[in-house]
Amino acid sequence: MTVTTRALLTPVLRTLPWRALAAGGATGLLLAAVPRLLSGDPDPWTGLLALRGAALALALGLAFLLDDPARHITSAVPVRRPLRVGLRVALAAPWAALCWTAALFLVPGEARPPVGALTLEAIATAVFALTAAALVIQRSTVTEPGVAVSTWLLSTAAAAFLLLPNSWALLVTPEDPRWTDTHERWAMLLTVALVVGARACVEPLRAGLRLRPFRGAGL
Repeated sequence: MTVTTRALLTPVLRTLPWRALAAGGATGLLLAAVPRLLSGDPDPWTGLLALRGAALALALGLAFLLDDPARHITSAVPVRRPLRVGLRVALAAPWAALCWTAALFLVPGEARPPVGALTLEAIATAVFALTAAALVIQRSTVTEPGVAVSTWLLSTAAAAFLLLPNSWALLVTPEDPRWTDTHERWAMLLTVALVVGARACVEPLRAGLRLRPFRGAGL
């Protein structure tokens, strides 16, 4: 770890949106606990819905990770934006992993869907949120994209559930014969999101181009 990175750790840690992250984590854990709170035997369908809800809640919290009211001040310091973004992600990653692990254990074993496949869905959803936030920051002067990104993420999740054709369904059950193919698509989407997110973490725009304010709640 370089001297510059060590010097940035404490300031970046202080500026993380811990309220939003805590709210997303708490909501995710509450949703994951639903199968244990219901009377009767644990139901695999309920366990699947609970974990998908927990993954979405965690991603909604991470949508606020790049919020930085002092963005236009910190952009003037001699530290490139990829490093600042990378530190935020690195500091939040253990928290997200801990919350997701706790969510998995909260769902009773007999109601828990395949862990690897659901973890892939959770990681992809979180990366979608972070990539969307990075794109908003790169293409606008917005300092806090979290609200807009979380709104977009909820809308996209609803659209994926209601509007995608059966051949491209992303939210199927383990008993569905499309389960394996679906998670191959999740892996492909995750790869694309990682590439786009990495490119979005460069400096906002080249000198001489004017940044336009971001308008609206959608992306």
